[in-house]
Amino acid sequence: MKSKFLLFLIISMAVSANNFAQSKIKYPKTKKVEQVDDYHGTKVADPYRWLEDDNSAETKAWVEAQNKVTFDYLNQIPERARIKNRLTELWNYEKYSAPFKRGSKYFYYKNDGLQNQSVLYVADSITDKGRVLLDPNKLSTDGTVALSGLSISEDGNLVAYGLAGAGSDWQEWHFMNVETGEKLSDVLKDIKFSGASWKKDGSGVFYSRYPAPDAKAKLSAENFNQKLYFHQLGTPQTDDMLVYERPEDKEMFVGGFVSEDGNYLIINVGKGTAPMNMVYVKNINSDRAGIQPIVDKLENDYSFIGNVDNVFYFRTDKNAPRGRVVSIDIGQMQKGWTEVIPQAAETLEGVSFINDQFVLSYLKDAYTQFKIYDRNGKFVRNVELPGIGSAGGFGGDRTDTETFYTYSSFNTPPTIYRYDMKSGKSELFRESNVKFNPGDFEVKQVFYNSKDGTRVPMFIVHKKGLVLNGKNPTLLYSYGGFSISLTPSFSVSRLVWMEMGGVFAMPNIRGGAEYGEEWHLAGTKLKKQNVFDDFIAAAEYLIDNKYTSPKKLAISGGSNGGLLVGATLNQRPELFAAALPAVGVMDMLRFHKFTIGGAWRSDYGSSENPEEFKAIYKYSPIHNIKKGGKYPAVMVTTADHDDRVVPAHSFKYAATLQENQKGKAPVLIRIETKAGHGAGKPTAKVIEEQADIYGFLIKNLGMNQ
Repeated sequence: MKSKFLLFLIISMAVSANNFAQSKIKYPKTKKVEQVDDYHGTKVADPYRWLEDDNSAETKAWVEAQNKVTFDYLNQIPERARIKNRLTELWNYEKYSAPFKRGSKYFYYKNDGLQNQSVLYVADSITDKGRVLLDPNKLSTDGTVALSGLSISEDGNLVAYGLAGAGSDWQEWHFMNVETGEKLSDVLKDIKFSGASWKKDGSGVFYSRYPAPDAKAKLSAENFNQKLYFHQLGTPQTDDMLVYERPEDKEMFVGGFVSEDGNYLIINVGKGTAPMNMVYVKNINSDRAGIQPIVDKLENDYSFIGNVDNVFYFRTDKNAPRGRVVSIDIGQMQKGWTEVIPQAAETLEGVSFINDQFVLSYLKDAYTQFKIYDRNGKFVRNVELPGIGSAGGFGGDRTDTETFYTYSSFNTPPTIYRYDMKSGKSELFRESNVKFNPGDFEVKQVFYNSKDGTRVPMFIVHKKGLVLNGKNPTLLYSYGGFSISLTPSFSVSRLVWMEMGGVFAMPNIRGGAEYGEEWHLAGTKLKKQNVFDDFIAAAEYLIDNKYTSPKKLAISGGSNGGLLVGATLNQRPELFAAALPAVGVMDMLRFHKFTIGGAWRSDYGSSENPEEFKAIYKYSPIHNIKKGGKYPAVMVTTADHDDRVVPAHSFKYAATLQENQKGKAPVLIRIETKAGHGAGKPTAKVIEEQADIYGFLIKNLGMNQ
């Protein structure tokens, strides 16, 4: 029997088809300026350069005019309201994070269902429901202030927490007494891309900050000269002690944290987003102790796992692109590194140090496996997971015997397990109560060959009983960059899409870390075209195997994935019916000039380099839109407070595409206000945006046919 929701959609889509004829949209007029740049002898026009000034009255008027056109269009789609209701219904379930312990207390996040932001709780025991410690929903009337960071002192009595407003990467850190709930007077500002790490005695925290930016230029200003400081509680931030800096290179990231035993400050130094860093250490208990290098060359990734006295353990890709565990005695550095656990066939994502054992998280064809080894590198056991999915957690201290992990998959909501490190037994701790039947959906993994013959995995999810007739509306989503792996995960919005008869497909294209650093590097700089080829090949697989057809296929991606959608759309516009580039990096010639964009050169290269310019210019979304081109339906999404991928990327891309679109399909841009790159977006805004996206797809994939 068909659900009431599906029956409604069938009826309303038929009504929509009869009453909502596609008409030519009158876009706001976007002025053009005479701006031409010379890149190594190649002249490149940039007529919409003025849209980079997000503070100007002219740009704000343009945003308002574009939003009016977009929402006038969306408001004519009757299915949108019912989709929003269904999203709201399914979203309304209790959501928990895995608990973690500090001192004798347990801490966890909980969302009652539709709260805009999750709430921090503290409990005296694992069976205690606990009490609210911090509710960010009470910090703003519209839910746009979010908890962006958390650090609890070792005894569990003090909490440092970061707050970010309107989705910004900029944070303010505050402090609270856990027992009394009293907020301390300390406030730390000008912080971005940093946590806070407590000194063992709870006297203060180590953190990183930038020089104070110009408030008017926070979106466009470049971020340089990050420095590591120590803040003593009860003193003004101006008195904070500078611990470490790299003045010889303003682009360096500098961060630090305290080892579990409280004896050492571990300092990480990196540049760009490439997974490589230098490591330094300082004995906190000795005023005379200097800062000692452990790794002083920026060549590989070294992730600190833990230490036993002077012996430090790291996860590294040095001579092991899929990762291995090594150790070094910092008191006898001349002896060099010792391999503890060698590289495996799977990709080593991370390592925890609990019960004096290593818990290794591996990726096998993009799904999670856990293995436990003793301190000498001897295999102990596998952790049995419920199925092919994603799992994370296993936090805790070296002496802990219990820990928690969360498991989920495309048709399995997040489920929390309590794990006994001594016995190896998992015990169900909390499960989600989502109003759907997991058995109604099918999850499969397939493999296909890309243009150059590379074998690429792809997850495909849909309702059971799907007929492979080439007529199924399909949403193809991926990312392809910055060593970010896409693994099976639960999503209410995807569930609603599948209830509507849609297919969801997610290929693990190059540029991610699903198969280690080699897989990542194969999708960077001069090899970036591999990423687009992998995505195009995924679309062709879905079409060739009768899941869908070009008239029923939509592509989606955000941030670097927005670049993916924009570049792919330019190269193969006939392959798709709709495209959803979100907060995308669309101007590949100028991305490094805004906020943290310079750090992305490790993945993209730079237009300042002649050879890299040639490669970038060939796929840059803005610069490869064809005059008089016939493009599928496009709805760009961005946010006016995005200070990571500044909205100018999307503004200029939408203006260029509107100017050159000669087909009948719409080119819209939906600009969220008081929101950023995505993190911390209020639940209400997420649901509204998703309903708009699915309404757009219903109309432009002809889902009534």
